[in-house]
Amino acid sequence: MTSYTCCLILLLFTWNTSAYGPNQRAQKKGDIILGGLFPIHFGVAAKDQDLKSRPESVECIRYNFRGFRWLQAMIFAIEEINSSPTLLPNMTLGYRIFDTCNTVSKALEATLSFVAQNKIDSLNLDEFCNCSEHIPSTIAVVGATGSGISTAVANLLGLFYIPQVSYASSSRLLSNKNQFKSFLRTIPNDEHQATAMADIIEYFRWNWVGTIAADDDYGRPGIEKFREEAEERDICIDFSELISQYSDEEEIQQVVEVIQNSTARVIVVFSSGPDLEPLIKEIVRRNITGKIWLASEAWASSSLIAMPEFFRVIGSTIGFALKAGQIPGFREFLQKVHPKKSTNNGFAKEFWEETFNCYLPDGSKNSPAATSFHKGHEEGLGAGNGTSAFRPPCTGDENITSVETPYMDYTHLRISYNVYLAVYSIAHALQDIYTCTPGKGLFTNGSCADIKKVEAWQVLKHLRHLNFTNNMGEQVDFDEFGDLVGNYSIINWHLSPEDGSVVFEEVGHYNVYAKKGERLFINENKILWGGFSKEVPFSNCSRDCLPGTRKGIIEGEPTCCFECVDCPDGEYSDETDASACDKCPEDYWSNENHTSCIPKQIEFLAWTEPFGIALTLFAVLGIFLTSFVLGVFTKFRNTPIVKATNRELSYLLLFSLLCCFSSSLFFIGEPQNWTCRLRQPAFGISFVLCISCILVKTNRVLLVFEAKIPTSLHRKWWGLNLQFLLVFLCTFVQIVICVIWLYTAPPSSYRNHELEDEIIFITCHEGSLMALGFLIGYTCLLAAICFFFAFKSRKLPENFNEAKFITFSMLIFFIVWISFIPAYASTYGKFVSAVEVIAILAASFGLLACIFFNKVYIILFKPSRNTIEEVRCSTAAHAFKVAARATLRRSNVSRKRSNSLGGSTGSTPSSSISSKSNHEDPFPLPACAERQRQQQRGCKQKVSFGSGTVTLSLSFEEPQKNAMANRNAKRRNSLEAQNSDDSLMRHRALLPLQ
Repeated sequence: MTSYTCCLILLLFTWNTSAYGPNQRAQKKGDIILGGLFPIHFGVAAKDQDLKSRPESVECIRYNFRGFRWLQAMIFAIEEINSSPTLLPNMTLGYRIFDTCNTVSKALEATLSFVAQNKIDSLNLDEFCNCSEHIPSTIAVVGATGSGISTAVANLLGLFYIPQVSYASSSRLLSNKNQFKSFLRTIPNDEHQATAMADIIEYFRWNWVGTIAADDDYGRPGIEKFREEAEERDICIDFSELISQYSDEEEIQQVVEVIQNSTARVIVVFSSGPDLEPLIKEIVRRNITGKIWLASEAWASSSLIAMPEFFRVIGSTIGFALKAGQIPGFREFLQKVHPKKSTNNGFAKEFWEETFNCYLPDGSKNSPAATSFHKGHEEGLGAGNGTSAFRPPCTGDENITSVETPYMDYTHLRISYNVYLAVYSIAHALQDIYTCTPGKGLFTNGSCADIKKVEAWQVLKHLRHLNFTNNMGEQVDFDEFGDLVGNYSIINWHLSPEDGSVVFEEVGHYNVYAKKGERLFINENKILWGGFSKEVPFSNCSRDCLPGTRKGIIEGEPTCCFECVDCPDGEYSDETDASACDKCPEDYWSNENHTSCIPKQIEFLAWTEPFGIALTLFAVLGIFLTSFVLGVFTKFRNTPIVKATNRELSYLLLFSLLCCFSSSLFFIGEPQNWTCRLRQPAFGISFVLCISCILVKTNRVLLVFEAKIPTSLHRKWWGLNLQFLLVFLCTFVQIVICVIWLYTAPPSSYRNHELEDEIIFITCHEGSLMALGFLIGYTCLLAAICFFFAFKSRKLPENFNEAKFITFSMLIFFIVWISFIPAYASTYGKFVSAVEVIAILAASFGLLACIFFNKVYIILFKPSRNTIEEVRCSTAAHAFKVAARATLRRSNVSRKRSNSLGGSTGSTPSSSISSKSNHEDPFPLPACAERQRQQQRGCKQKVSFGSGTVTLSLSFEEPQKNAMANRNAKRRNSLEAQNSDDSLMRHRALLPLQ
């Protein structure tokens, strides 16, 4: 009974696993069985299942030559391993390979057979029955191709921990080990590919693209990753569409409309060849050209798309291809395929019929003698040409090398090599189990698995810890996500000039191991855009913003759609499509085009500019004129005019004027710290010294003439020592102000950037405007005092009386410095220094001209007036005027007294005064010679005043010859003439000072 049950279960299993028929699998017995899933067909025929009868298995259509070549790569690798003396010796690998028909349903149907076999083996029925047809469990599966198919298969195999090693499924979702526990792959995941696509777009400076993705687990995650990378690089996506090979015509039309109306020229496509084929055919029908297609590795070399009749539409394709490998002996193995020789390969018969477009007479009911034939490829797949006509019978002697099909395209073995590597990965995992030393194993307590009774989960454990060197000398080890990190080749579609076929020219590579920014390499010289052009196409929402402009946001538009805005003054951009303008450094300003920064113009009152030259010439002229006057005064130092002007103070005054003119030069030239700290004190001290000299000199003469009777005490009090002491004290106050200023807030050189944007004004920062105000204020105070004394001494003798000219000079001084204050406050930059220089020069020239030019003129051109007699005459005239005023006052007082007493006043011998009330013009003084003559014998002078005329007779000799009889009258007359005698004595006292 037990034996009967065993055989019944096995019979049911055999019937279940044989549902495909002998021609729908490749199978070979062995000690260890590997499963395989390959897309021998591109799809299944659409069939309406109305369930009126038992549903039948759908028919697979559109033969895939490359899928068959991948299957051959697995068989070749297994046979190579079986013949290897070092790898799994004394062990034979078998295989069971099924066709997925590029659909999930067919792939799951095949996967169920793997799982069912493993479950039967878990029952350990071998001890109850001896069945010769028993097939060992499948300990690993190689496949599948598409990521969507692998996702479904991985979910099922993962339940039983059967390792699955895919050779072409690159979806990043499959790296999730929580969901896909037993999935591994020999192809890089799409995360690197999506990053590489974004890098290419950034490399060509594109920012306006469209995206198309297959509506499956391959396309959706891939394009999602690309969007993330594009966002980081400011790449905008105009449209994003999903497609499928099963989309109806209306959906395809809608996607094509979007592509046609889009302004984006670059289209990024994450799809397989079969899913993309319907869309490309419609685009070709509408002749939509001028687009650049960026292809994922799943269709970058697909013969379904890379067809000459499609080239005018997709000739600008740039795609990714896996790194090609080398499989020694594989070419010869491919050429040995034959239906009669390949007894273990049930797909060889159909391959032969599709290759030579014939049918084998002993074919089964599924012989494609009357079926239509197409060609296709998924992820680098190829298809042959077909016809709807009936095929002739095959002879069996056809030469496989005489026909060009994708099957024989072994120049770039990419997916085929991945299949080869997947088989070797499983074999090396088994080798690790075979050579495991107890105590050093991967299982509990270091135990090892039994190679003769190995289970799938044990193989999975060793695959996760796999590390071996492949035939190309590369290290192979799966990371924690079950992935192998690999590089990509970048290909460009060219049209072959020989046969007009589409060839894939390698134009660069992408190294995922390199640093960020150094991974991508493209040789632009090899790229042909549209099959012939070398010019990189433009795919931007807006035209590039040239240097000197920046991108301005347009409201309601993506960030890639912008307007170009000129950089403001003081900012620049030296690159195309600058997001923002950079500010120039502090000492720089943007050029006219705002493409770079140039040094700001430096401005100060320079020696070389016309204004600076003019001021310098005036300052030098002042120095020269002052030196000339000093020389004249030195040469004629013993003449009366020089002596009458207080010779020593005049020298000091001229020296101070030299300092004033010289101080103006400190305001010209580039301001330095030392010049800034020197110029204001030099100007202030020089002017105070000058004003002090004028003040002391004027005040001295005034006090001497107003004194009652000059004595030796007056002469001592107004000696030179005291005069110089007063000058020093006045100047010392200014020195103290300057010292305090320099100590508390010293002036310094200052680069002013605020007055004008593109000019740096180098000026002096005064440190303290209050200190500057004190300096100028003190100078003006001394000038005001000087002006007061000069005005008071305006009626002194001409030789002594400089008051009129000093008054003019002080008026000029006040006008200059009062005008200076608003001018100084309202100007800026170098004109501040210019205003102060002008003020210094104007005030200095005013002082020099008013005080000294008249005297120099008399000394040089009127020497007759530069005599002692002229000086005495001038002094005597002043004395007469003073005496006349005093006498007139006394006369008026006496007359008033006489009138009140009824008496009269007579004349005396010594003085005779006659008064006459009138308003006539004053009498002019007589000539100097006449005055001298009169002085020798007693001057008699008529002096006119506004209220009358007084005749005054004075004697310088005080003669005793004419004594008067009436001493009382003489005494009275002497008292009345006392003021006149005092004035004469002042003259005599002053002469030695001259």
